[in-house]
Amino acid sequence: MKNRFKDSILILIRGLFMGSADIIPGVSGGTIALITGIYERLVHGIGKIKFSFVKPLLKGNFKEFKIKLLEEIDFGLFIPLGLGIAIAMLTLSKVIGFLMAVYPAFTFAFFLGLILASSYILYTQIGGFTVNHIILSIIGFILAFIFVSLNPIATNHSLPIIFLSGLIAICAMILPGISGAFLLVLLGQYEYMLNALNSLNFIEIITFCIGALIGILGFSKILDYLLQHYKDVTMAFLIGIMIGTLRIPFDQIATNISGSIIDMIITLVLIIIGFVLIIILEMKFKYIEE
Repeated sequence: MKNRFKDSILILIRGLFMGSADIIPGVSGGTIALITGIYERLVHGIGKIKFSFVKPLLKGNFKEFKIKLLEEIDFGLFIPLGLGIAIAMLTLSKVIGFLMAVYPAFTFAFFLGLILASSYILYTQIGGFTVNHIILSIIGFILAFIFVSLNPIATNHSLPIIFLSGLIAICAMILPGISGAFLLVLLGQYEYMLNALNSLNFIEIITFCIGALIGILGFSKILDYLLQHYKDVTMAFLIGIMIGTLRIPFDQIATNISGSIIDMIITLVLIIIGFVLIIILEMKFKYIEE
C-alpha cells in the first residue's frame, strides 16, 4: 500500500511536469514522459483502450463491466497523471504566459537547455546508431526544421475548429520533441485557448478536450505499435525531430536578447540549468514497471 501511494505521488509529479511542458510552445509533454520513465507505459495504456467495457454496461452486467474496465484502463497511471497535468495547466498557464511576454530570451534559453538534454536522453535509449538511424534522424530534423518555420494560420475560433485543433494538437503533445502548444500557434489557436484556460471557459475547454481524447485514442495505437516493433528506428526519428525544433528557442533568443554581456551570461546559465535539470530528473525518477 505504501509503495502504491509513493508510485501515485511520483506519477502526479510527472503529470505536473508534463502539464507545464504542454503549455509551452517548443517543449513537448511527451519528452517529459520519456525522460521520467513512463512514456511507453503511457502510450501502451492509451493504446489498449478499446471500450469493450461499454457492452456489458449497456446490458446491465456490472460485474463484467467492472472486470473489463479494470483490464483496459490503467487507473493507477491515468488518475494521478491526469490530475498533475490539469493542476499544472490551470496554475502555471498565467506564470508561463507572463515569463514569455516579459522575459522571452531568458525563458526560451531555459527551454533550449531542456530540449538539448532531452535529445541526449533519447539518444541513450538507442542501442547503437546505424546508418538507417542516422538517415531517419536527418529526415526528422529536416521535417521539424521546416515545420517550425511555417507561419501561423489565420483562422476563426468556432467550436468545430477548436475541436479539430484539440484532435490535431494532442497527437503532437504525446510525441517527444513535437510541441502540441507550438502546433496550436500554427493553427492560430494558442493564445485563444490559453485565455480560455485562464478564464475557465468550460464550453471551449471541454470541446477541445473531446477532440484531444478522440485524437489520442487513435494515434496512440499507431505509436504503441511502432514502439513495440520498431523502437530504435522510431526513437532515432524522434531525435531528429527534437533537434529540428531547436530552431524555435534559437530564433526567440536571437530576436529578443539585448546583446549585453550580463544578458548573454544569464542566457547561458539558464541553458545550463535547463540541461542539468533534465539530466537530474532522468537520474532521479525510477522507472515504474507496467
